[in-house]
Amino acid sequence: MNITSTNNTCLPEKVLNPGWCPSHWDLLLCWRTSKPGAVVYQACFDKLNGMLYDTSQNASRRCKSNGVWENFSDYMNCRPLDTNNPMYPDPSIVYTSYFYYGGYTISLVALVAAVSIFVYFKDLRCLRNTIHTNLMCTYILSDFTWILTSTLQEWLSSSNNACVLFTFSLHYFVLTNFFWMFVEGLYLYILVVETFTRENIKLRVYMSIGWGFPLVIMIVWGVFKIVTPIEVEERSDSCSWMTPHPVHDWIYQGPAIIVLIVNLVFLSKIMWVLITKLRSANSAETQQYRKASKALLVLIPLLGVTYILTMVGPTEPGTYANYYSYGRATLLSMQGFMVAIFYCFVNSEVKNTFKHHFIRWNDARNLRTGGSRRFTYSKDWSPNTRSDSVRWSMSRRLPSQV
Repeated sequence: MNITSTNNTCLPEKVLNPGWCPSHWDLLLCWRTSKPGAVVYQACFDKLNGMLYDTSQNASRRCKSNGVWENFSDYMNCRPLDTNNPMYPDPSIVYTSYFYYGGYTISLVALVAAVSIFVYFKDLRCLRNTIHTNLMCTYILSDFTWILTSTLQEWLSSSNNACVLFTFSLHYFVLTNFFWMFVEGLYLYILVVETFTRENIKLRVYMSIGWGFPLVIMIVWGVFKIVTPIEVEERSDSCSWMTPHPVHDWIYQGPAIIVLIVNLVFLSKIMWVLITKLRSANSAETQQYRKASKALLVLIPLLGVTYILTMVGPTEPGTYANYYSYGRATLLSMQGFMVAIFYCFVNSEVKNTFKHHFIRWNDARNLRTGGSRRFTYSKDWSPNTRSDSVRWSMSRRLPSQV
């Protein structure tokens, strides 16, 4: 029923059963006679204050057991068709944020565990694992900052200083993530392709690329934000630094795209070298392709190829666009988890280190608990160990010698 209807269209009906809730007009919809204890559903209104609403959803109102309607009708599912209204966001956007929250949380747990392993075990400290650790730290910082910024979004909109700090930090950590992907690609390229230049690049150079270059880029972006503020119509309490800008944002988005393109080139050259070496090996062809596929699968999250795979998708709103949005959110938010799995938890070097330390810990525990006293007895209840047998026999001879 259109809400432009009046109370005249909701006249009281003849109540055949006493104690039922009578017809009732709540200024939006007409609720017909209903039996006590029932919840009545009907389609939402089609228009309110000049705005069209989704009539495929239902409103509800409960008839209490005493034959009186509840004081309020439930219109929570009645949303306007204008998805740009911030008060009633598109449900697909809400579900997408849930996928991001879940993926980032899983990634954080896995990444913290992986970094703790690399830091704790000295056997794993080398240039390759140091680069892996720095990449994982950027995932931790960017994922945690995203969760914090998204959770505190309303508060950040009213606090300009906090908004600037969180927005700058989020973009910086995301950019460091891209540059450490570039470092990973550069290191692998030098290791596999240009092997004669491996020793020419030290850790401090990689650190400067991964942490220093993004800081310079973000400072330039911040200066442009301050010098040329955004002139858009927005609430006075909102933060302009959180508003996307078609020119300013390319200051940090451009280098990120360049990093992805360069890493794609690195990946192509690395895979070509690997496939060439596999073909020259004396093994079955299927085994060669299996090894090449495994190497490609491992390198995809490490070099950020996932961003390229999810860069283009459906633009028209609909079911396919929603599925693409959910899949993209899952892949991007789980990248850190995949890196932790491939380069820590299933890594043979890490597993061998765990095995070695477990054997050492088990041996040390046996020594502390006096492993020599863990013995069994024979049928005559004498100890089976040689030292305890000597003590046992001497204790039996002593009385006869006195």
